[in-house]
Amino acid sequence: MIISQNPYTGETLKEHREFSSEDISNALEKADSQFKEWKGTSFSHRSKLMLKAAEELKKNKQEYAETITREMGKPITQSIAEVEKCAWVCEYYAERAEKQLAAEKIDTDAKESYVNYSPLGVVLAIMPWNYPFWQVFRFAAPALMAGNVGVLKHASNTMMCGEKIEQVFLRAGFPEGCFQNLLIGSKKVEEVLVDERVKAVTLTGSGGAGGAVASTAGKHIKKSVLELGGSNALVVFEDADLKEALETAVQARFQNTGQSCIAGKRLLLHKNIAGEFTSRFVEKVKALKAGDPMEEETYIGVQAREDLAKDVEKQVNESVKMGAKILTGGVRKKAFFAPTVLDKVTTEMPMFNEETFGPAIGITTFETEEEALKLINKTQFGLGVSLFTQDHERVKRLIPQIEDGAVFVNELVKSDPRLPFGGTKKSGYGRELSQFGIREFVNIQTVYIK
Repeated sequence: MIISQNPYTGETLKEHREFSSEDISNALEKADSQFKEWKGTSFSHRSKLMLKAAEELKKNKQEYAETITREMGKPITQSIAEVEKCAWVCEYYAERAEKQLAAEKIDTDAKESYVNYSPLGVVLAIMPWNYPFWQVFRFAAPALMAGNVGVLKHASNTMMCGEKIEQVFLRAGFPEGCFQNLLIGSKKVEEVLVDERVKAVTLTGSGGAGGAVASTAGKHIKKSVLELGGSNALVVFEDADLKEALETAVQARFQNTGQSCIAGKRLLLHKNIAGEFTSRFVEKVKALKAGDPMEEETYIGVQAREDLAKDVEKQVNESVKMGAKILTGGVRKKAFFAPTVLDKVTTEMPMFNEETFGPAIGITTFETEEEALKLINKTQFGLGVSLFTQDHERVKRLIPQIEDGAVFVNELVKSDPRLPFGGTKKSGYGRELSQFGIREFVNIQTVYIK
């Protein structure tokens, strides 16, 4: 059985019977059969259904948000915002997919030559618990609009969310088999991935899981997209608007109780403003409201599982042993870890060189632009970086030297349907969202007519 448990109350919400091999095969057969029909539907038809999915999400956002909050502990206002963002990505692709996948004429010596975009088939999505609706919809909306069908292996602690997402598509009128939630644990992923009916895979999750899935996909010559961990830097230069930088930095690190791949996890401060910024930052962190995630005023909830809070606690404690200083927080109670700020963090400490997946951040100072750049890039990850400065010439100098997949200036790194999203190094490969994301799971077909 796969158990859904409320991390705040400890209550068992539901016990799910895991799919057998026969159940998996039947689901894949349904998906494969549906693909043969779905790929022939018009963009207009798909668009109407995708807009209905958006309507369903907005109409019943409270129902879906409460499922998120009960199952993984996200504060309810943030869960509602997540559901609303899912509606946005559905609308975005419903309105733009046809243009994004239109055949592109190319002038050659042929009578006619062009590039055609056609769907691949059944795509397996392996998705995490931290944004249990958004991570799925940012895959599903473009994949379905492109003419593919999807099967979802959700995180074992958010299987109720997976069921609700399938419900969204069915309520919107999508035919059965277009999108299915597979009730399977991680040990059965390979069985699904190696099946000849599955043509590609996308995974958002840990480096270990990504490496294993990429290895299996590579062995069977199947397309894969990986969105893995991150350790984004928040870089505050001495000319930054400190008020705006403070507000943004607190949100960038502590929203979703710090459980985000693109959260700002390393706070890099110019030495001339470090003292003032640090004291004001700590004040704001201390003021964050922690408590029952079902209460609207709660900003910091519990982590999704107690072992996750223990991992952050270990990283904090090991950094302290190496010389870091706790300015606030550092205390754990079961799955709750108090919002934590550490000063005097060096590049050798876990708080700098590992991904911290919870409400804790380390402060490191720099003196020069060159030193800041070295600190930004001194990580195994490459999802994104936020630069806070009023000097646009500095920004233009730094951007080409930054190794991350995204650079945001005077703003937190965030995913937006209109912009490509993805990383470099151990943060993965491939892109989601925008026209780049919808073209990941299509056959880019060259047509040459003499």
